[in-house]
This record gives sequence, C-alpha cells and structure tokens, in this order.
Amino acid sequence: MTPLGDEWIVGRDHELALLSRLVDALTTGRSGALLMTGGPGAGKSALLDAAARMARRSGVRVLRCRGSEGESGLPFAGLHQLLRPFLDLAEGLPARQRAALLGVFGLDDGTPTVSDPLLTSLGALTLLSDVAEHGPLLLVIDDTHWLDLGTLDVLAFMARRLEGEPVALLLAARDTAVPAQLDRQVDRLTIEPLDPAAAGRLLDHQPRPPAGRARSRVLEQAAGVPLALVELARAVARDPAAAHEDTLPLTDRLEAIFAADLPELPPATRELLLFAAAAESAELPVILSAVGDRATPDDWLPAERAGLVRVDADRVRFRHPLIRSAVYRAATYTERHTAHRALADVLVGDPDRRAWHHAAAASGVDEEAARELDDSAARAQRRGGYAAAATALERAARLSPDPTVRAGRLVRAATMAMYAGHPRWVGELSAQVATLTDEPTLLAEASLRAGWALAVTTRFAGSLGFLLPVAEAAVDEDPVLTLDALATATTPAYNSGAPEHRQKILRIAERVPPQEDEIGRLWALAGCDPVRNRARALAMFARAWTDPLAEPGARPELDLPLARMVVLGGTAWVLDETAEAIRLLGAAMDHLRRSPTSGANATVAQALALALYESGSWTEARAALDEAYGLAAEGGLENVVVGAPVLRATLLALRGDTEEARAAVQRAVHGIDLPNCRSLQVRTHYALGAAALAEGDHAAAYDRFRAVYTRQPEPEPLHFHASDYYLADLVAAAVRTGRAEDARLVLDTTRRRLAEGETSARLTAIVHRADALLSEQDDAERHFTAALADPAGDRWPFERAQVRLDYAEWLRRRRRAVEARPLLAAALEVFERLGTRPWTDRTRAELRAAGVTPASPPAGSADSLAELTPQQLQIARLAAAGLTNREIGERIFLSPRTVGFHLYRIFPKLGITSRAQLRDALPEPGE
Repeated sequence: MTPLGDEWIVGRDHELALLSRLVDALTTGRSGALLMTGGPGAGKSALLDAAARMARRSGVRVLRCRGSEGESGLPFAGLHQLLRPFLDLAEGLPARQRAALLGVFGLDDGTPTVSDPLLTSLGALTLLSDVAEHGPLLLVIDDTHWLDLGTLDVLAFMARRLEGEPVALLLAARDTAVPAQLDRQVDRLTIEPLDPAAAGRLLDHQPRPPAGRARSRVLEQAAGVPLALVELARAVARDPAAAHEDTLPLTDRLEAIFAADLPELPPATRELLLFAAAAESAELPVILSAVGDRATPDDWLPAERAGLVRVDADRVRFRHPLIRSAVYRAATYTERHTAHRALADVLVGDPDRRAWHHAAAASGVDEEAARELDDSAARAQRRGGYAAAATALERAARLSPDPTVRAGRLVRAATMAMYAGHPRWVGELSAQVATLTDEPTLLAEASLRAGWALAVTTRFAGSLGFLLPVAEAAVDEDPVLTLDALATATTPAYNSGAPEHRQKILRIAERVPPQEDEIGRLWALAGCDPVRNRARALAMFARAWTDPLAEPGARPELDLPLARMVVLGGTAWVLDETAEAIRLLGAAMDHLRRSPTSGANATVAQALALALYESGSWTEARAALDEAYGLAAEGGLENVVVGAPVLRATLLALRGDTEEARAAVQRAVHGIDLPNCRSLQVRTHYALGAAALAEGDHAAAYDRFRAVYTRQPEPEPLHFHASDYYLADLVAAAVRTGRAEDARLVLDTTRRRLAEGETSARLTAIVHRADALLSEQDDAERHFTAALADPAGDRWPFERAQVRLDYAEWLRRRRRAVEARPLLAAALEVFERLGTRPWTDRTRAELRAAGVTPASPPAGSADSLAELTPQQLQIARLAAAGLTNREIGERIFLSPRTVGFHLYRIFPKLGITSRAQLRDALPEPGE
C-alpha cells in the first residue's frame, strides 16, 4: 500500500515506480510517452492522479484532458480542452501553424483556408514546446478511447516527435478500445486486476469492510477490479443481504450500484445529474441554463457528498464514467429526451453540439435533425475533421426517413472515413447501403468504397468480391467506372497473387473500348502480368505522361494530377522502371503530405520505399518505411503495417543484424494468413533467407528461397511477379548445398515462362546470373558477361554488385586474379556504401585472396551515415542547405527545439562541431 497525498493506492508498486521514473526523466529534460490500459475500474484514473501529484511536487506543470463519449464526434474537442490554458500564446506560432491550429477551434480570423491536419498537429506540438521553454510539461489524458479522432491523430503525431522536448505524454484507455492511432506508437503499461492479497488489503481499507461470506462474495464478484471492490463494499455495507443475492455481470452490477444512490437524492439534484450526464463535458453554466429555475447551484451539494460528481469552477466531472452511464440509464426515455432538447435550446451559439443534442432528442427518424448533422459534417470537413464528418453523416443517415437519402449519406460517410484513413469503418458504412437502395450509382459507389477498405487490409479476396462485379456490370453502360474499379482491384489482385483474380481483371479490361483516359487499363495490364504485357504497357506509359513534373514550390494548378502520379508510379515500379517510379511516387508523396488522406499516404510511401530499396537508396527507403508504417498504424492499413516491417527486416538482414531481422519478421506476420497474401509471403521468405545467407547458413537460405516457387514437376512462382527476383539467390544457395539439379529445374521452367513475354533489364540480368552459377566453363563466363553487359543494370546496385562478386570468385578460382580485382573493387564500393557487412567481409576476403590488400573504409563517411537515423539524415541535409531550425521543423513537422536536439546528436556522429561543417560532411544524395 503506497501513500500518496490523502489517498492510498494498493497493489500498484510496480506501476507507481514506472510513473515515478517517467516524471524523474521529465525533470532532467527527457521526454516519454506511456499508455496505461485496463478494464473499467482498474484504477487507471487513480494512477493518473498519482502521476500528476508526483509531477507537481517535482515542479512539473501538468495539463489534463479527459475523453467524453458524447464529444467523440466533435472535431478536436479533446485538443481544445488540453490546450485551452495556452491558446493565447498561439500568436507566437508561425503563421501557417497558427492559422491551422486556431482554425480547427473556429478561432481564426475568418479568412478561408484549406485545412491541413499535419500543420494543425505541428502547431499543437510547437505551442507545447514553447510552453515547455518555461519548465517541463506532463500531459495527462484520461479516457483516451473516447477522444475525438482529430485529437487522437494529433496525440499520435506528438507521441512520435517528443524526443528532445521536455514534454511527456501519459494516457489511459480501456484495454478493449485502445485507439488504433496509439496502439503501436506508444509504450504500453497494462493495469491488471489486483491479486487476491492486494484486493483483500483494499477491502480492509474501506470505512466498513465486509466480513465472512459477504467478504468472499465481494472478492469473487469484483475479480480484483479496484473500483468494483470499493463500490461492492459500499453496497454490502448499505445492504448486507445483497451479498447473498444472485449477481449480475460485473459491469451491469456496477452500474446498478451507482444508480442505487440516485433515489435518495433530491429531485433537483437528480435532474442536474441527468443534464450533466446528457451534456457530458458541457460547462456548468450550460447545464444550469438548460435546467432553468428548477435547480440552483446549491443542488449539486448532495451529489458531491454522495461522491458522484466533483464541481470545479465552471465544470462538472463525474467521479467515474460508469457513474455517468448509470445516471443516464436510470432516467426514463422521456427524461433523457427532455434533457437533450433543453440543452439544444441553450446551445444556440454552438451549432455542432446543438445538432448532436437535437439528434439525441429525436424520436425515430427526423430529417430536420439529420440536416443539422449534415451541416455539422460539412463544417467538420472544411476544418479537416474528416472522421468527425463521417461520424455526423453516419448519425444523420440513421435519422433520415428516406432510404435513398440515408444510403447517400452513408456513402458520403464512407468517403469521409476513407479520407480519414479508417478502412474498417469504411467497410461497415458501405455494407449498410445495399440494404437501403437499389439505386445503381449508390450501390456502385458503396462497392468501390468497400473494395478500397478491404484492399488496404489483407482481405484481398473480399475486396475483389466488391470491385470485380462493379467493373463487370458497368462495361457497357459506364466503361469509365469499369476502368476505375479495375484500377482499384489490381492492387489487391497483385498483393493476393491468386491467378484467377488477375485473369478476370484482364478479361474485363479487354472488353472495355478505348477511352480518353486509359490510366486504369494501364495499371491493370502492368499490375496483373508485367512480363506478357510489358511492351504494350511501356507504350501506354510513354503516351500517358510526357510532361515534366512540377518543381517544388510550383503553383498547384501546374502539378500533375495526383491519381495519375500514383498509378504511373506503381506501373513504373512493377515494370522495373525504378528511377521513374521514384520520381513519380516521390512527387505524389509531396502532394499527399499536404493532405489528410493517411490511407493513400501509407500505401504510396510503402511503394516508394520498395523502389528506393531496389535502387540502392537504403537510407531514404528506411525513412519512407518509417513514414508508411506510422501512417498505416494510425489508420489500420494492415497490408502496410505488415509489409513495411518486413522490408525493414530485409534491410536489417542484408546489413548483418540477423537476430533483429528475424524478430521483426515474426512480429510483423503474427496472426497474418500469408498464403492468401502471396506478395507478403514471398518477401517474408526473402527476408529470412537473407538473414540465413548473412550468417553463412546456405542450407537454411536455400530452403527459404526455394519456398518462393512451388514443388510441382514444373515449378511455378508462388507470386507471379515477386518470386523471380530471388531466382539467382536461390541458385547461389543451391550450388553451395549440393542442390543444383533442383535449382536447374526451377531455372529452366522460369526461363520458358519468361520467354512468353518481355523481361526488363533487371530481370534479364538476374536470369543470366542464375544461368552463370549453374553453367560450366565458357557458358558460365558468357552468362556473367551478359549479366553485366547492359549499363541499365547499374540502377540496381546491390544486385549488380552480387553479379560482380560471383564473377570475380569464378575468375579467381580459375587463376585469373588480375581480371577479378576490378570487379571486386567495384562490388566492394557498393557493399560498403550500403553497409552490407556480410557481403563486404566476403568481398574483402576475395580481394586478399586475389593479392590485394583492401583499403580501410573512409572514416566518417559510410559508417558515420549508417549511425544516423533516416530522420537525422534528413535534418542534416536540410540544415546543410541553410534552413533554420524553425524552417526545418515546418518542412518535416517537428518543433524547432526537437530539430535542435537532433542536430546536437548529429554533430558528434559526423565528427563535426558546427552547422557550417555539415555540407562537407555529407555526400550528395544518391552517392
């Protein structure tokens, strides 16, 4: 039992020690973020209060806010609660941040602006950073699961960028409702039920502790939940016979306990409590105005004495959310509706809350209330609150008397949820449309939204089940819709790898007559069969866009249409036009970073990361992966949440961090049905095979690489596109483990299959390398030479360096060391630049065997850069270009203080002492 102020916390010594360390670290300028999770009544709020007291005793300023179920649909309500004491300081923010932050609260100067969620988040972070200049801050957030989505997005943004700020984030949420934005972003502390001994001690600390049978029943019923122990002890003390009654489920029982105090309260107090429960976090003057002359401020006193509420200044707080729930449920239907109607009447100046109370007061369908929510959704959309807009439209749909109007609002809600990056929600909304209308346009739009929602998860077959029927049905009547549906369908078909889906897409595409915009057909052809359709796709690609990309800072009307950039970038990647893919996808990401569509951001960022990885820009690839994963984790985009860590694990494996790579793969694919996600399955095999290869375990590597092809008499690729890029690695491992004949079977079958179409320079070199490793004498050299003949192969430096190393080893074994040396030198330069230690060590050993003593790597170049995180490298480059800390922060969404903190760490890693030395310490991008 730990004394804290006038309270005692029992059985939480471990948790309190962690909180104490968080506060102690904060007092020394170190940031931190911790999310406490547990069931209702687990004691999360008590621990938050304890942490707040610790912080205040240590001189740390505490800012608090609490989520509210009723305000979860109001955009940025929680953020306003948190920042309200310091909003007057927003005048010191950069203009764009100030406008974005104040704009979401309706406090701007009224000038029309385009909402920018990232600038809003950055403005909040910068404001807190400015406040922290005067002393450390602890942000204490209770009932996080009831915060509005806009606030959650801002908190997740800040949690990833607190490093270097004397700011800590302490949150609490129910374990069954942890917000997706924070699920993988913040360290978690699970608040378990108390053990029996601690539960007994807590009972003994009550004013009238139960005894005998009553005690055992309370311990059994409470199951270690502190709130239940306290409240059940109170119930038994009030009515000892209650311990012998049949019990209800715990939550119902607790709510019944809380409501049991209500009949003893004066009518005026009960009415105040009901209005407070209906209003939730509304200000005290609002509640009193709504009640009118039926109650006075003195009527709160009986509720305070009963421990139900706390009245502080101008606000009312229930002691626990379950008390609010019990009060609300204890009222009659008529009483609840009367309360909401009265609250709506006094909230004249707050149209959003007024709309929600009108909706709560509606009896059945009510088009007027639905229109008010529709208007509220429009306001939320203008402020960038897409999730709030979706919530309002969903409620408006339920109030709509006309089924077709209801269906239309649900489609719009699904669209807003898509923009907010919440695929599961999109799917739920879209699924309701088919039950309401037969209107073809609405049904098609709903199917497209549902297909998108599943496409960004790993339920690819379900996605295609929505998209392909729409595409097929519209071929004759609406060919544009067909191509749009096929373009969306191609991505899950690619990721699935199942041949029947790709074949159907190609059959439907052939039925569509030529259109003015053929971009959807282009992606369908390339994404479903990039070898057979390569020549046709390249010709269409060349016609699709010949204009140069807009320069950074160009007027938006001169920029390429975003959708075309994304599709063309994906097409370029799948066709091995890697440099074009990086150019197009990089430009698309520049556009998307200025928009709130996190779902699109994550998928495009992952595609960009793949292209950067293949081009040898591994540091930039890691930065893109970090961005993709962060956005996907916030939005629930499962395909990226799994895929980004698998590619990160591949980079770890190739650099020799094999144990970390295996652990990363295991975490990423846990619970994923990989056979239905063949692209992920193949990439997972490669990551684990690369780890085995890095350790010299060629047998394990062969098993992994061989798994990307079937075991049929004529082996087929597990994935029609991804598998073939690992063919040469499979052969290399086979030769070292005596399995050359099996590898030859795979190679011969693959060569025949690829001959049915046209291969890229990259894939041609891979096949030649595989042929060389399995050939004898002159044939081997012919294939090695062919693998290196096309200068385009330099676009994929790691793969080309592997060919050079294999060829050099072959030459040295034939006593042609002089010819091997330049090949080894060129390979070594690439391996050292990429930081692939196992391949570097192997190449150095070959050089020594060839009679050359390799020079030590230049101090402070590749090794120094490898020590920088992707974000640190980005900051260093921007600082070297002459940007100030504030300008860098604006560019990459960090506070100026955090930028300075990173530069403080960067200088010693690069062996420099000042900003002026950065330009000379950094190589040019792409070197």
